Amino acid sequence: MNSEALQKVRRDLHKIPELGFQETKTQAYLLQFIEGLPQDYIEVKKWRTGLLVRVQGTNPSKTVAYRADIDGLPIIEETGYPFASTHEGQMHACGHDFHMTIALGTLERLAQSPTVENVLFLFQPAEENPGGALPMLQSEEMKAWWPDEIFALHIAPEHPVGTVATKEGLLFANTSELYIDFKGKGGHAAYPHLTRDMVLAASQYTVQAQSIVSRAVDPLDSAVVTIGKITGGTVQNGIAETARLEGTMRSFKADTMDLLKKKIEGLAKGIEYSHECEISIDYGSNYYQVKNDGTFMDPFQRIVEDLGYTFVESKAAMTGEDFGYMLKEIPGFMFWLGVDSDYGLHNGSLKPKEEALEVGVNVVERTIRSL
Repeated sequence: MNSEALQKVRRDLHKIPELGFQETKTQAYLLQFIEGLPQDYIEVKKWRTGLLVRVQGTNPSKTVAYRADIDGLPIIEETGYPFASTHEGQMHACGHDFHMTIALGTLERLAQSPTVENVLFLFQPAEENPGGALPMLQSEEMKAWWPDEIFALHIAPEHPVGTVATKEGLLFANTSELYIDFKGKGGHAAYPHLTRDMVLAASQYTVQAQSIVSRAVDPLDSAVVTIGKITGGTVQNGIAETARLEGTMRSFKADTMDLLKKKIEGLAKGIEYSHECEISIDYGSNYYQVKNDGTFMDPFQRIVEDLGYTFVESKAAMTGEDFGYMLKEIPGFMFWLGVDSDYGLHNGSLKPKEEALEVGVNVVERTIRSL
């Protein structure tokens, strides 16, 4: 595909964002595109709302995999694009339309001119929520086509087009969602002694949770516990019977995440005792750290620079990515692709520059052919 064709595919996909494990239109679009390619070397397997596509190598000794996530986010689009989302309240606000387009552009080139090794394209659903990487890894389809190496990219709004960034070791943090429900006894505001106030209990929990990182985590380590949403009560003159906290936890070490959960649960026991209430905790989606295999870094840097692009060593980030589960089992790496947007990821005004599509295809294709 030339740059205009890449733009068309990206815009088609941008119009139809779908949430995790609901990507039926997206899967159908991907299948239709793939069916239009030369089929001599291609095999396709469906997995839930995703796809596994294998390109047979000319003299294979291994399989190289490339992963592209395919789901959108529950975000209202505010880009003003003439090709804006047609699905109300849903948007490709994390660049997965770019990720898929780059994968399809690379797949087209390999279908026309295969490389020596087998190549596996993973169109993975539900990266944002609830997490599709781990169940895809565990699927029979994946086990049948298990790769020897794997890599992926993520768009980077903060980097200019033509810049690629990554690093050896930790790139993305361990992450966990956090949902805490409080159940007490409601009543009239004039009779607080007859109630068990869950707004008060949730408020005290929130304040005490701020001490977890500052007093339980090694100062030389990095971790985050954030309560981003509090709900409770129904009327201004009633004492709340229930309350709910929603938040997130992040850490650079896997065992630090275990420590955070232990402290979250211990704090809940104390609040339960002091407020005579019941507390339940749900960790929602948990993502494992993205840790790049250092053996790929120097060769990858040479690939980027030989193509005439700029390679930058990035810093580790507290963001989460379920690609970490794949890197836990398969040697590989992830990199940032510069797209130069004034607005960041998960923002309704994210507008990555489409010139980055061809950069992405060039880098991914050359990497596949070189690994």
